[in-house]
Amino acid sequence: MNANIPHPGEAAGANETTPILEDITCHSGGPGPDVMNAGSLTGDAVVNAAGESLGKIDAIMIDVRSGRVAYAVLSFGGFLGVGNKLFAIPWSALALDAIHKRFVFDVSRERLEAAPGFDKSHWPSMADPAWAKEIHDYYEAEPYWDDPLSTSGG
Repeated sequence: MNANIPHPGEAAGANETTPILEDITCHSGGPGPDVMNAGSLTGDAVVNAAGESLGKIDAIMIDVRSGRVAYAVLSFGGFLGVGNKLFAIPWSALALDAIHKRFVFDVSRERLEAAPGFDKSHWPSMADPAWAKEIHDYYEAEPYWDDPLSTSGG
């Protein structure tokens, strides 16, 4: 893994919240990596800063009122999709590795395994402010609702 990977949340520009790790000479035209179809990100691999696999993106959750991406749902563990545990990861805690078409999440496997998670049949109420604060606090991520970009019309 590249030692120059910024810590998630450390954006290159003042208005960015999710860093994009890319070689600017490899743009292929079309959408991405700055604006992408959320469906095209589902199934993307997630690795930690050490390059260890942490799973795959299962879903991308949108805060409909603000129009912001709130969470990526990470599927981790299990075997062939059976027994996987799901984790809501604050969007700002991820960095997009555009070259390798994956996400980097700066967390150890052990910390992820100990994180609050859920299964496919029992999703949490992601609109519950107490639950949302717990998730953001656990990953030490700035809540998207505190980001000035999350206000509509801004």
